Amino acid sequence: MSRKGKVLVAMSGGIDSTITALMLNDEGYEVVGITMKTWDYATSGGGKKETGCCNIDSFNDARMAAVQHGFPHFILDIREEFGDFVIDNFVEEYMAGRTPNPCVMCNTHIKWRALLKRADALGCEFIATGHYAKIRQHDNGRFVVSKAVDETKDQSYVLWGLQQDLLSRTLLPLAPFRKTEIRQMANDYGYPELAKKSESYEICFVPDNNYRGFLKRRVEGLEEQVAGGNFVDKTGKILGHHKGYPFYTIGQRKGLDITFGKPVYVTNILPESNTVVLGDEEELNQASMIVGKINWIKYDGISDGMEAVTKIRYKDRGTLSNLFSNENGVMVRFYEDAKGVAPGQSAVFFEGDDVIGGGIIQRTL
Repeated sequence: MSRKGKVLVAMSGGIDSTITALMLNDEGYEVVGITMKTWDYATSGGGKKETGCCNIDSFNDARMAAVQHGFPHFILDIREEFGDFVIDNFVEEYMAGRTPNPCVMCNTHIKWRALLKRADALGCEFIATGHYAKIRQHDNGRFVVSKAVDETKDQSYVLWGLQQDLLSRTLLPLAPFRKTEIRQMANDYGYPELAKKSESYEICFVPDNNYRGFLKRRVEGLEEQVAGGNFVDKTGKILGHHKGYPFYTIGQRKGLDITFGKPVYVTNILPESNTVVLGDEEELNQASMIVGKINWIKYDGISDGMEAVTKIRYKDRGTLSNLFSNENGVMVRFYEDAKGVAPGQSAVFFEGDDVIGGGIIQRTL
């Protein structure tokens, strides 16, 4: 019996999750490694081989590290669970004219729940991942997600959907370290190739980074259904024709195949009429928005007018704002206009380094 307890570690075969497992093993935890197969790219009709977390080399890398350090490793097939929710949500959101964030949906609804279920079956008190974020218990007793030391790698934004029962059993040991230190640890453990391994920023089920191609393969006859829609300006004046509203995102400037002698951006998407609105960069500015599907983390709710820094995308620096309760969730009023608010993306509210909570952007006001 370990003096620290038994922990189920999600191991993708990449550097962060591997070092997470080895660190916890050295710290005295009884480690069990698990690699989750979420997606079989061949089933999407794409021509590229599986990459990232879903290829056989990654499975082998994770298993080898476990064997060499004397702890068990399992492969868990969650393709059915993953596909039913994450893939369907991804397609439905684009077809509704919104821009989804499948990694947030996967973390919130699939990966952590799948991990906890298997942790219980294996008698593990804890689960652990290689995310760069911190979990601590607040004075009010709630478990809080906070930013990691390395803000260039911080992933607290994508963890806003984790509920208290998940946070209370999650270990995130990379929070105090910078990525350069993790790469050095990989060298120190005798894995120089792992230290050099490039990181994947692709969606696991779209490894060619072509979400438009994925939608075409997934939705039969999509191109014919949405072809010939109009580009319009904010007054409704027709500016030209586009290839179909699902193939555009708020803030997009490149790939519009239309020229005006100045930069223009997608400022709105109207799926009911297959219309894409274009405008100047200033027209991307928004003063307020409605956020739904809220999950509170630091507190069990908010007082109207509460001040927070709101991030509307992963790499967003955040905008100071006030939060107000709304029948649909939360109304966010920005102190200064936020640029490129995209319905379907996550909005995450911060108080200092702590995540207050988050939700899905429903619409702008």
